[in-house]
Amino acid sequence: MIEEISFNDQWLFTKKNDPSFSREFIQEGVTVTLPHTWNQADGQGGSEQYYRGQCWYQRTLSISSENLTKRFYLEIGAAGNIGQVYINGNLAGESRCGYSMFRIALNPYLKAGSNLIAVMVDNSYHNEVFPLMADFTFYGGLYREVKLLVMDDIHFDVMDSGRDGVYLTQRKIGRDTFELFVHGTVANESMKPQTGTIQVRLIDQEGNTVFEADSDLVLEGEAKFRIRGEICNPVLWDGIEQPYLYTAAVSVHSNGQICDERNIAIGFRTVEATTDRGLLLNGKPIKLNGVCRHQDYGGMGNAITKAQMDEDMSLIREVGANSIRLAHYQHDDYFYSLCDRYGLLVWAEIPFISVPSTKDPDNHNAVEQLEKLIKQAYNHCSIYCWGVQNEITIAVETEHTHKAIKKLTALSKQLDPNRLTAQANINGVEDESIINRYTDIVGYNLYYGWYYGEMKDLAERFDAFHRVNPDVPVILSEYGVDTNPRFHAYSPKVQDYTEEYQLLFHHNALETINRRPYVQGGYVWNMFDFGSANRREGGETGKNLKGLVTIDRKLKKDAFYLYKAYWSKVPFVHLAGRRFENRHMELNDIVVLTNLHHVNVYKGTQLLAEIKNDQTMKIVKDVPLPLGEHIVRVEGIDGEGGVHTDEIRIFRRPELDQSYVHVNLEKAKNVVNWFEKFDLSNVEKIELKEGYYSTFDTIEDLLSNEKAREVYQKYFGERTDNPFFEVMKSVMSIEKMAQLAHFNIPPELLAVINRELNVIRKSN
Repeated sequence: MIEEISFNDQWLFTKKNDPSFSREFIQEGVTVTLPHTWNQADGQGGSEQYYRGQCWYQRTLSISSENLTKRFYLEIGAAGNIGQVYINGNLAGESRCGYSMFRIALNPYLKAGSNLIAVMVDNSYHNEVFPLMADFTFYGGLYREVKLLVMDDIHFDVMDSGRDGVYLTQRKIGRDTFELFVHGTVANESMKPQTGTIQVRLIDQEGNTVFEADSDLVLEGEAKFRIRGEICNPVLWDGIEQPYLYTAAVSVHSNGQICDERNIAIGFRTVEATTDRGLLLNGKPIKLNGVCRHQDYGGMGNAITKAQMDEDMSLIREVGANSIRLAHYQHDDYFYSLCDRYGLLVWAEIPFISVPSTKDPDNHNAVEQLEKLIKQAYNHCSIYCWGVQNEITIAVETEHTHKAIKKLTALSKQLDPNRLTAQANINGVEDESIINRYTDIVGYNLYYGWYYGEMKDLAERFDAFHRVNPDVPVILSEYGVDTNPRFHAYSPKVQDYTEEYQLLFHHNALETINRRPYVQGGYVWNMFDFGSANRREGGETGKNLKGLVTIDRKLKKDAFYLYKAYWSKVPFVHLAGRRFENRHMELNDIVVLTNLHHVNVYKGTQLLAEIKNDQTMKIVKDVPLPLGEHIVRVEGIDGEGGVHTDEIRIFRRPELDQSYVHVNLEKAKNVVNWFEKFDLSNVEKIELKEGYYSTFDTIEDLLSNEKAREVYQKYFGERTDNPFFEVMKSVMSIEKMAQLAHFNIPPELLAVINRELNVIRKSN
């Protein structure tokens, strides 16, 4: 049997990078308890510069000579983004998958007595290790739990890049019958072949054994096993309505003893993506009411505890979500288990995001991360699809990009033919693109009304996509706006960062999704504000503010309650605008967010309105508020006569509270139209000459020539002076920049730049 020993305490940590720490003790370090990251502050806008580099962890392991006969493995939950493990100065193993669990076989390097375990962790930029660039912090550290596994010679394989050494596959084969297929590998690390038996029992929640089977096998080296059974009329895992789980007890026996055992939760369900009825769970349509989640927390970075994961799940369940996109990488296995337990359908994915590798055109690291994700999360019934890329064409779309997406999709089907595949495209991917034919589900990350266009354009884009691709299931894989709950406005506008604009934006998105049966659903970006070390936006540094809840989980923005009104069945009322406390206009709208049909709205003791309708956002228009303090209260009556209340305090002031305004909108216009300082009059298109530079060359190529570099820096020097662009310059061109709303490059400027570049000859 495997003994799991917590190995989280008494680690010595230092930011000093000295290779001698692989064999010599750190002299000046701090003692830390895992999980740990060195970016918990600077990765979320702290006062110090965001540190990316190599750091070291050390601790000792004492083994008696008697115990050296056992098998020891070190299980590291994750090391971001590269981890090298040394035992007594010897390199014992390495991980270049910064979000995956990995294990190290210790016995070849152990000795009786004290053993030095040293781990070098590196979160600096490596062109062949994903993610290369993204809008979130790449936290460094041993940010998940570490365990010491102790076992006898015979055990389920713990070194196949998976988690359990046992894989459970369920598949519907008849009207009320499912096939259960159990397979895996047993390792015998002794030199003596033995006979053994694999036993499988399926146990329901009442403790009854509903299926059992066994199979004999010869235990020599690595022995593979396969057991198949049929389960009649199982209770279905039916999402949040009925997340019923069985337990599969799988054990290996030899010489009358249990050598190893796994108890794995399993749910029986079917999932199908259609274009006429949306996603089908167990044959029934289910609109995916989804949120996205990053794995960080205010002041903690990504070194979060199970208690904080429980808190996240509690908030996700409160808002009423039935699905979650765990972005943009493999998450802690505990959180997948929470999704199994509470019935949330999961989009699981790898960090093949933004830009592919330029040094490794085959993107081997993405392949490795996908294999580990699928093998390690395979047994979680909540996962309905594997995501193979996110906005990977943001900088460049080439034959290599297409090849990579197809390769990852094929690998997903090879490792797990029973689950769907998915991808999340940036808005610039054309509806007609062949990319939209590579995966079972196509997602688009669309920010109409924030980064580009207007909110109404979202509906037009979906309808246009469906006309071109009537047979392709489509989903809104990201959408949201940055929101600082300090900012408020009577007439909210794009990029004013107010709670009021966030409310309007998400109300439009929800209506757009719900009115289109062919849209599988959507994933709010994001459930929580999260760390993005290089951001300076919305009055905050180091954070992406698109969450429905703040990064410290202390404040639910008004949009949280809008989603709760649409999704949750738990009766409630909520008055929006409680942080818009100081108001300077006499007439004010009172906004009620609720899932109740009947509400009464009061100002003090005065009844303002009795409203009976099924709208989730009920508005009492133009309520006069004289100067002074006012208490506004709402009562909602549920179907059983229960009363639910909420109230807010409003102060009517004679003047605008300037603390509610982030930026002068006229000044913002001048910032947006940065190109107005250049002369774009009388622009004529030119025929581009071969052998000369143009806007189609990569930024790296332009920078390699002195004259071309001068042209580039003249127009873009300040705008591209950031770490993200440094990563993208080898694949990004000015033409590609012009396709991204962020850069706001008009066609006239492209012509001007080409006129200057196309007289500079390229060297042979």
